[in-house]
Amino acid sequence: MASGRGEQLASPRYERADPRAASLAESLRAFGYSPHAALADLVDNSITAGAQNVWITFNWAGADSFVTVLDDGSGMTESVLREAMRPGTIGPLAQRGPLDLGRFGLGLKTASFSQARRLTVVSKTSASPSAIRCWDLDYVSETGEWRLLVDAADETLDKLTLLDSVGTGTLVVWEKMDRWVAGADPADERAHRRFLNAIDAVEYHLSMVFHRFLERSARRLHIWINDCEIPAWDPYMRDHPATDPLSPERLFLKGHEILVVPYVLPHRSRLTDEQGRRGAGPQGWNAQQGFYIYRNQRLLVPGSWLNLGFAKEEHHKLARISIEIPNALDLDWDINVTKSRANPPGVLRDDLLRVARVTRERAVAVYRYRGQTTARGSSEPWVFVWLRLEQHGSVRYRINRDHPLVVHLMADLNPRVRRELEAVLRLLEETVPVPTIAIDSIERPDAQRSPFEGAPGREVSGLLRLVYDAMRQSDVGHSAAIERLAAMEPFGRYPELIASLDGEEDAIAN
Repeated sequence: MASGRGEQLASPRYERADPRAASLAESLRAFGYSPHAALADLVDNSITAGAQNVWITFNWAGADSFVTVLDDGSGMTESVLREAMRPGTIGPLAQRGPLDLGRFGLGLKTASFSQARRLTVVSKTSASPSAIRCWDLDYVSETGEWRLLVDAADETLDKLTLLDSVGTGTLVVWEKMDRWVAGADPADERAHRRFLNAIDAVEYHLSMVFHRFLERSARRLHIWINDCEIPAWDPYMRDHPATDPLSPERLFLKGHEILVVPYVLPHRSRLTDEQGRRGAGPQGWNAQQGFYIYRNQRLLVPGSWLNLGFAKEEHHKLARISIEIPNALDLDWDINVTKSRANPPGVLRDDLLRVARVTRERAVAVYRYRGQTTARGSSEPWVFVWLRLEQHGSVRYRINRDHPLVVHLMADLNPRVRRELEAVLRLLEETVPVPTIAIDSIERPDAQRSPFEGAPGREVSGLLRLVYDAMRQSDVGHSAAIERLAAMEPFGRYPELIASLDGEEDAIAN
């Protein structure tokens, strides 16, 4: 029977069904954090607190190994720290500050629980003394209650003195790191090597995820791992002159701007060995292609085609596209707890598909023509050693008979030797191991050598001289020969050797 006006509705019948503390604590450990993603979550908190320095220290001691994360941010009062240690503080639906890197109110706890069974945090502000709180999952399991400890364990106390080195800030200590070193003996070399490998993975990940903070000029962030500062890793190689930034686009969703900037990276032949290794990124050239999703300058997704129907293929590996979203659109982009996944809203998919197709097409052109798209477009016959011919749906590869060195050799040979050389060239063309090359390119894309990689300079210089002399004997002037060498594969990546030829001519003229 409906209640009348002014009558109070009866309270619904209910029973409390509080989660079992021990069971839920173990479940919170299974969010899928890797060690490097977990530490990135802690760095997020440091950045939100205004830190300019974050010191991460890995201490090997077998089963007693531990990790500390210290920052010089604003710190937390005791009441703020108590709330920060609560599992589930500010909910995902709450409005966040525009620079806040959090979302679910779980990061500190779930990230730490995923790696360690004991989490101790000590923090101080400019106006309050140090405050300590500790979660010990073994103690939670024993008591069956969410008992947040207000004191550190005896074996933790010495570690907390690290906070004395900063005026204000926060120190996080991970101990009982069963996921890393369960039962390991300090003398166990294999366990120690795994520990060191994890440190390398953390460095690569943080240099990538926080590269915009590490490279900015104002209030630059410094991250130190075992007292060594890590550099920023720029996915787009913007300092390289051969990087091709395409036109940026501004998309809008619910009144918020989303900035999309595509880049096509230089062909491997335009990079030094060190640039090639650096540009490959933590996961390698193939894996790092695609969209890069940023939220408040923090990289969430480092290379993905976002389920838009594209595969990661060798010939698209130079395509990388930056997308910057505000944290107000977290739910629209389906950002997960570990900040490692994002799915674009349906309303943006057509625009992102269009940008991806244009960028991928441009990347294929650079990949196929080894960065020499201008020369290829000019159709000059002397640029490439190998030609790709397509006829009746089939593809074959021929040695360019118009290449200056080939022309010169053919002209100097008697008819019999010329026929024999032609036979050798035809044999080479008909036996190009295309299937093997294709398999190697897919399975070991980063193992492909660039032209003359590792070869001594005198070998390249000698061949350059032969081609130059061949052109001069064919009545090509000095200036034209120098211009052709600069556009010719693979000499375009050796401008200093070409310049030395030009210098020789100037010396002779004088």
